[in-house]
Amino acid sequence: MAVPKKKHSKARTRRRRKINGKVAVPTLVASPESGELVRRHRVDLASGFYRGKRVLETDELK
Repeated sequence: MAVPKKKHSKARTRRRRKINGKVAVPTLVASPESGELVRRHRVDLASGFYRGKRVLETDELK
């Protein structure tokens, strides 16, 4: 069984753990219908469109 030759310092251990906890920034794109920034692969709540088709009724159009 493998045994470490030297003890890893607390700073080195924390740094290694910290790398895996990085939060990813969501990708935003401009919606072709409303022009607002929306997350990719999600319904545009301002216009109700997803992939060029209306999937939600919005208050603006009623």
